[in-house]
Amino acid sequence: MHLRSLPVLSRLRPFEAAARHESFTAAAQELGLTQTAVSKQIAALEAELGVALFVRRNRAAFLTEAGRALGGVVGPALAEIAAEAARLRGACEPAGVVLHCQLCEAFYWLMPRLSRFHERHPEVELRVVSALAPLTEAAEPFDVALQTTGRASGAAPLVFAAHDEVFPVAAPSLLAASLPGAAWPLSPEALADLPLLSHRVAPQDWMDWPDWFAAVGRPMPTGARRVAFDSFPLVLQAAAAGQGVALGWARTVAGLIEEGKLVRVTAQGVPRPAEISVFRGARRGPRRQTEALLEWLRAELRS
Repeated sequence: MHLRSLPVLSRLRPFEAAARHESFTAAAQELGLTQTAVSKQIAALEAELGVALFVRRNRAAFLTEAGRALGGVVGPALAEIAAEAARLRGACEPAGVVLHCQLCEAFYWLMPRLSRFHERHPEVELRVVSALAPLTEAAEPFDVALQTTGRASGAAPLVFAAHDEVFPVAAPSLLAASLPGAAWPLSPEALADLPLLSHRVAPQDWMDWPDWFAAVGRPMPTGARRVAFDSFPLVLQAAAAGQGVALGWARTVAGLIEEGKLVRVTAQGVPRPAEISVFRGARRGPRRQTEALLEWLRAELRS
C-alpha cells in the first residue's frame, strides 16, 4: 500500500499516548500538552480515518474496537522508531525481555515457579517489573504483561487468557477460635460471623464480596463486617495472620494453602474462565526470547 495512505503523522503520537493510558489527561501530561490539544489531535485523526477511535463518557475515554486495533499497530511502530533513533544516538536499550506482572501474581504465583523458566531457557535475560496499578499506568515499556482480566490495558494486544477460581480463604486458627465445632466447610451464610477482608480499588476492577455472593446465588450477609485494604498482598497477609476471611484466587493462594497458612472456607467457588490475561507490549525485545516466555506462560497457566 502506498505511503500516501498514512494519516497525518503528527496526530499519531497523541493518539498512541492516549491509547496506551486510555486517558486524554494522562497523555497530555506525558507529552507536555493540554488535554484540549490532545483531544483536538485525536478528533482530527478520527475525522481523517472516518472512524471513532474512542468513546467519550463522563470525562473518560475508552478505546473502540477500531481504536484498539490501530493502537496495537501504532504503539509498536513508534517504539521501534524510538529504539532505532536511540541506537543511532549511541544509546543502548537494556537487553533481554521485560515481563510486567501484577504484584500479587508476581509474588505468590510467578516467583515460586520462575526457576523452571530459567532452567528451560538459560539464554533468556528476563527482567520482572511488578506493579499495583493497571497496564495503562505502566512506568516503562514491556514485552509481555500479566494482569487480572478486566483491568485497564489500553491498546496492549491480548495474546491469551487463562481460567481461575475465586473462593473464601482464612487461617485455620481464625476458624478454630471464632467458630469452634462448626461444620466444615462453612456455608456462605456463616461468613457473616467473620470479618470479611476486601481489596478496595477505584474503579473496582476485580471481584469483591458483593460480586462473589451474587455469583454463588446468595445475598450479601446483613451486617457483615468488612475490612478494606489498598493492595491484595496485604489482604492475603491479613488473612494468614488470622484477621479475617479473604477472597482467594486459586492460582494465587495455592502455595499458602499447601503451606497450611490458609484453608479453603466454603465448598462454593466462582469459576472464572478468562480471569488472567497475558498481553504483548510495545517494547521490542528479542523476538525468540519473547516467544519463549509467552510459550512458557501459556503452559504454566494451562496446568
